[in-house]
Amino acid sequence: MKVIKVVGIGAGDPEQLTVQAVNTLNQVDVFFVLDKGEVKQELVDLREEILQRFVGGSDYRVVVGRDPERDRSSAEYVESVDDWRRRRADVCAGLIGTELGENQVGAFLVWGDPSLYDSTLAILEDILDRGELAFEIDVIPGISSVSALAARHRIGLNQVGRPIQITTGRRLAKGWPDDVDDVVVMLDAQTAFTEHVDIDADIYWGAYLGTPDELLVSGKLSEVAAEITATRAEARQRKGWIMDTYLLRRHHR
Repeated sequence: MKVIKVVGIGAGDPEQLTVQAVNTLNQVDVFFVLDKGEVKQELVDLREEILQRFVGGSDYRVVVGRDPERDRSSAEYVESVDDWRRRRADVCAGLIGTELGENQVGAFLVWGDPSLYDSTLAILEDILDRGELAFEIDVIPGISSVSALAARHRIGLNQVGRPIQITTGRRLAKGWPDDVDDVVVMLDAQTAFTEHVDIDADIYWGAYLGTPDELLVSGKLSEVAAEITATRAEARQRKGWIMDTYLLRRHHR
């Protein structure tokens, strides 16, 4: 039986790999990488750095597939994501079927933690449901950008006895979640926090966490929202991409 390891590799710092992750990497015959093009070549380079740093010997292979483009202009968000995932599953199924031999171990290296806003597990389940390939899935947790954000700002994610919610910028733009004072926001391409500057809240923002390009801003939301927006725009223009996460903390009413 083929085995696919889905390994969380942290938010960007190679030293965030766990001992379990390092031990797992040294069991792998084939590493699968989806290339997002020149704009995000840094992400591919960091994966290669991790392998060179932590994997002994030279018996493994790295196989690269082209990550399909996603239609980000579609008004039908769920449908466009489903279509992208199906096409991504086609690519991954082709790689696993042709590049991984029986009884071999393959791996996908996933940013942060595989359980949090990542499509790899859902794509692998889709491939299995098709019935054309058979393999076992083993998941190795990693340090998420959420954990890295809290650590870099030296804060807890929750207030005493209060819940937190992890959501997306798309949902935050529709309104602050009910009965929650601490909201962690991911996948926010439209700076949805700017819709809430009239709320008495603090923000803890971070981009490229764990990398040499890391950016951190914190403070009262109404006072630093413009700074974050400008910093984010400049960084995205300079690098061609951005990955950021933030915590919004509303003061007790």
